[in-house]
Amino acid sequence: MQAGGCRQQLGSAVAEDVGFHPACPERRGRQTEMHVPARLLVTDRLPSPLHPRVPLRRGKSLRQVLKEHGLLERYLKQHPDNLASKYYQAGVSAEPLQNYMDNEYFGTISIGTPPQEFTVIFDTGSSNLWVPSVYCSSLACSNHNRFNPADSSTFVSTNESVSIAYGTGSMTGVLGYDTVTVAAIDVLNQIFGLAETEPGDFFYYSPFDGILGLAFPSISSSGATPVFDNMMSEGLVAKDLFSVYLSRDGSKGSFVLFGGIDPSYTTNGITWIPLSAETYWQISMDRYVSIGGETVACSYGCQAIVDTGTSLLAVPNSALSNLVNALGASSNGAISCSAVNTLPDVVFQINGNAFSVPPSAYVIEMDGYCALAFQGMNIPTESGELWILGDVFIREYYVIFNRANNMVGLSPLP
Repeated sequence: MQAGGCRQQLGSAVAEDVGFHPACPERRGRQTEMHVPARLLVTDRLPSPLHPRVPLRRGKSLRQVLKEHGLLERYLKQHPDNLASKYYQAGVSAEPLQNYMDNEYFGTISIGTPPQEFTVIFDTGSSNLWVPSVYCSSLACSNHNRFNPADSSTFVSTNESVSIAYGTGSMTGVLGYDTVTVAAIDVLNQIFGLAETEPGDFFYYSPFDGILGLAFPSISSSGATPVFDNMMSEGLVAKDLFSVYLSRDGSKGSFVLFGGIDPSYTTNGITWIPLSAETYWQISMDRYVSIGGETVACSYGCQAIVDTGTSLLAVPNSALSNLVNALGASSNGAISCSAVNTLPDVVFQINGNAFSVPPSAYVIEMDGYCALAFQGMNIPTESGELWILGDVFIREYYVIFNRANNMVGLSPLP
């Protein structure tokens, strides 16, 4: 998908009435052609010594917290969902904060010497690192950890500003350099954004402080080098890859593993899928999306982004009604909670292999109501319409993001 191909408008969310609103972009270096078997057996994999990992805790999303405080309706009126805007190209960073409304997985990093801790979303759908700073006096910042450059002996300031889109306003800040520690890996002289303004009061309740992007440098705002690129160039990881496990149940067990693959999560083998663009972690869905053996979308191929920073499955508006009808849901995506026991899998055909998402994953329950975990949007690319495979999909697979060979690896979880 080329940088100019992502400019369209977002359609309405499917599950609007029951509160489910989840939240184009060069890798520097080599471009190697490799002939890799589609199915890599566990025994063919790199050995797995202990690799640095960040535990991810699963907690309440910002949407859930706003709802508990009676603020959700007012927020949605002021900031309509626009998931598609995350994938626009712009001269400044275009990472609308409302796109992280439904994220539930958070990890801890530290910045500076001595270290200052922050809770962040590890986002494979963006490339920048940013956190609030002490220069931010807004109500939203006051309830979060804020980076204080004066307290760090290794901080280096710049005169370069950064802007992050936020509804009708934006979060603004400056760029700086410091030591960033991720899973016991010290990344020296890492560039990051220090937020100075956060318009609105809603993010006072946000369960995270900032975002750590894990996509490619080509979509990084202000030309900032992403954290993982510095890990690779400085030889801080054993292999130029990282892997993600998101637990289906409970608040523990999820992680991001840097530089390796945990063999206990790949007992079903790994299917390797080449990237179709070195921007986001973008792949081609080459044949169809089916339900109960019937093709419902993507008949002529389409594109997909594997995105840990998106909670639901974002689908083209043109496919949304087909999915809803095939699953017997109402037009707004609401469905009987008992249907989860009888509904078929949604099957994605990717690189000649079928990847299933069961109803236990794509039906979400909240406050006694159930809805399909699909959200509509429109982002055409040169290679077909774009889908976003968010956490609903990722929870079913151990996902390996391989920068050495520019591939995504998927291993079905038991």
